[in-house]
Amino acid sequence: MIERQDHGPVAVLRLAHGKANALDRELLEALEAACEELERSQVHAVVLTGAGPIFSAGVDLLRVVEGGADYLGSFLPVLDRAVRRFFALPLPVVAAVNGHAIAGGAVLTAACDYRLMAAGSGRIGVPELLVGVPLPVAPLEVVRFALPPQHLQEALYRGRTDPPEEALRRGWIDEVTEPERLLPRALEVAGELARLPQEAFRLTKHQLRRPALERMERHGPEVEPAVLALWTAEPTRAWIRAYVERTLGKKG
Repeated sequence: MIERQDHGPVAVLRLAHGKANALDRELLEALEAACEELERSQVHAVVLTGAGPIFSAGVDLLRVVEGGADYLGSFLPVLDRAVRRFFALPLPVVAAVNGHAIAGGAVLTAACDYRLMAAGSGRIGVPELLVGVPLPVAPLEVVRFALPPQHLQEALYRGRTDPPEEALRRGWIDEVTEPERLLPRALEVAGELARLPQEAFRLTKHQLRRPALERMERHGPEVEPAVLALWTAEPTRAWIRAYVERTLGKKG
């Protein structure tokens, strides 16, 4: 599900989970485990990318529809926990976005410290409200942290997904590169970050992200039950089914 290859002091993590690297409970548990391994390892920086033509199409909505409340009751806590863990990883993390980064894929991108995206037809954004669901607490705080304030509400309310150059202008990413240069350039940036004094970087990253992490801790117990109630409500399921049929051409 997550392939790892070390390049000297830099570990490359590659999402390799089906055609679209859709986020389900198992992939997010694998991401948590990868974070634990990275913290115990000797690597000094990380690159996150996707296998195939898609970085990640976000939450596996077909699984959500099929699994219903029972699945969501276990999935949403894992989503929240994995996003927090990845966001707080005390290492430099570079995103190498090789294609679409939609919904949860955009959240993982936003959680990284430096974000590159391949030029081409890939798009990035958080269309959760178009799907009919709210972002859970941790993903929302990650997006709030990463996006410039002037673009945050539009990104969330309109659910727009942007091509690379527009994503650069709106703050989703830091750099656009040619597809064949994506991974080499990501390794180059990660290598630069890996050479920084490790403890100084960790403390700086912690201070930058501490307000977002504290909001996750403070608001999670209050908001997460409401998030679960909305995700499992029958009108929401109807919204999700309609979105899946409209965008994927599949009956939910």
